[in-house]
Amino acid sequence: MDALVEYAQALGYMVAHFRPGQVKPGVFVTNVAYDGKGFPDLVLVGRLRLIFVECKGKGIRALRPDQEVWVEALRRTGNEVYVWNPGDWKDIEEVLK
Repeated sequence: MDALVEYAQALGYMVAHFRPGQVKPGVFVTNVAYDGKGFPDLVLVGRLRLIFVECKGKGIRALRPDQEVWVEALRRTGNEVYVWNPGDWKDIEEVLK
């Protein structure tokens, strides 16, 4: 994720990510309200683009059900939404240029 963010920022994108906080030893929670559970990891804003990205680990593509709901809702409303893992670097470069 850090490499993706650095690359996007180098291209002029503004990037938002909401990090989870530790609520007790070994337990991390992202503080969201209402329907926020499953919201994509990154929001990128470029000159005339708004992009949502769900970042997955190496070789992982599967979304949790709450993530699928967000991805479908965002795509249905015409937004660019991607699910990327480290093996997608060529696609990442192509999409963000």
